[in-house]
Amino acid sequence: MEVDLELAELDRLGKVIVDAAFKVHKALGPGLLESVYELCLFHELTKRGLKVHRQVDVPIRYDDLLLESGLRIDLMVEEKIIIELKAVDRMIPVFEAQLLSHLKLARKRLGYLINFHVPLIKDGIKRMMF
Repeated sequence: MEVDLELAELDRLGKVIVDAAFKVHKALGPGLLESVYELCLFHELTKRGLKVHRQVDVPIRYDDLLLESGLRIDLMVEEKIIIELKAVDRMIPVFEAQLLSHLKLARKRLGYLINFHVPLIKDGIKRMMF
């Protein structure tokens, strides 16, 4: 039952994220820097009442090493969902691998890979679970 509630909450948050990405893309279109989309999506999500953090450092533990700034997440929503942003002509498999690694190392289940450099934003959003 608790797992069902958690998944329902992730789905609800995911819908807000996708809707916010649509709004940002509709207003700005493709062709800007990733940092511009990051700031605007951050603004749009916080405007909708979500707790969002930008450029979150996640330490990486390997053996007896602790790398303090081993990983940086573009946006973290409600401490539950990772958003990795791109503004590229073409998505490549390493971007998906990057998001999966972020999910694993940050111990999160759901992430979105969003490329704003597309004519239709629906073609630039990929939802991934770990």
